[in-house]
Amino acid sequence: MKPSVIREMSTNELKERLEEETKYLVKLRLNHTVSPLENPQKIPAYRKIVARIKTELRKREIEESNKEVIKE
Repeated sequence: MKPSVIREMSTNELKERLEEETKYLVKLRLNHTVSPLENPQKIPAYRKIVARIKTELRKREIEESNKEVIKE
């Protein structure tokens, strides 16, 4: 998932997507532990997607707190 696509999503969509991607990553890791994946490079790819989503959510959280501070 490209960062530009992540930026266009709403905060609620990002939270839902984060939950889905995290569950899928856990599933991938478990499957890889039991039997090797055909393409083990999927695990780092999904880790990066989860990190990008978390980064965008944190960025929005900081921007929101800065807006509150400016208003006061």
